[in-house]
Amino acid sequence: YPDHSPKVNFNSRINLPCVDQRTGTVIPEKLSCLARWSRTYSLETILVELRREMANPANRKLPQPAEGTTF
Repeated sequence: YPDHSPKVNFNSRINLPCVDQRTGTVIPEKLSCLARWSRTYSLETILVELRREMANPANRKLPQPAEGTTF
């Protein structure tokens, strides 16, 4: 980082297609800003993209783990 995309992990469990359900790691190939990383991007870019994924109508319908569960 910033020449290569950072590794992004969730500590709290979340059900999103771009998150490995065993480890909580965001899969770079499944999150567009990480897949086409540019050194002009920032952590804000990643957070905005993750928020967009969470707000996606298809993802909003996914069942989520119980609150407080962690990876």
